[in-house]
Amino acid sequence: MQLTKYGHACVRLDQDDRRLVIDPGGLTDPAALNGASAVLVTHEHFDHFSESALRAAAAADPALEIWTNTAVAARLEGLGNRVHRVGEGDAFTAAGFEIQVYGAWHAVIHPDIPRIANIGFLVDGRVFHPGDALTVPDRPGLPGLEALLLPVHAPWSTIGHLVDYVREIAPHHAYAIHDGALNDTGTAMVGGLLGEHGPGIGAPYTRLTTGATVAVG
Repeated sequence: MQLTKYGHACVRLDQDDRRLVIDPGGLTDPAALNGASAVLVTHEHFDHFSESALRAAAAADPALEIWTNTAVAARLEGLGNRVHRVGEGDAFTAAGFEIQVYGAWHAVIHPDIPRIANIGFLVDGRVFHPGDALTVPDRPGLPGLEALLLPVHAPWSTIGHLVDYVREIAPHHAYAIHDGALNDTGTAMVGGLLGEHGPGIGAPYTRLTTGATVAVG
């Protein structure tokens, strides 16, 4: 499996001729969707979901299918049975990848800000994208988890939260996502604290540049 990082929270997974894209939002080049076989969307925030980009991709490829929560699906009215509503506990196959859904809610930003739905996707038991939450799937230690896609910069978390989260998940590798608002100084600071000079997260930490690809597994 090949993992490619795109803007902010978006990644693409390729295996053979299958291509799965997760969270192509407003901070992502719509070209990330080129050739996609299927798309997963964790929640409705603009940095994870671009209605215009998804509608354009669906118009360009009548075979493209999308899996997401009810709120996002409601905004894609007109695409019919190409849009699949899923929630916590569901399992399905998308582009030949086996997907399990974990989590139900976006992390709390502030008690005065209403929470929205957010779901995380575990792909082939090897790659986990939590969206905007530090969801721990009910599989202690997640045996075999190759890659945790770690949201490293958000108004709802601290570095301390991230350290404890990675330790609890215990992946083979943590890859940064949700970093589109970081400048060079912030990127270096986060990398220092989550890397070998920090308190230790129990896994190698890597921030891929946009367009960079790594092999998973």
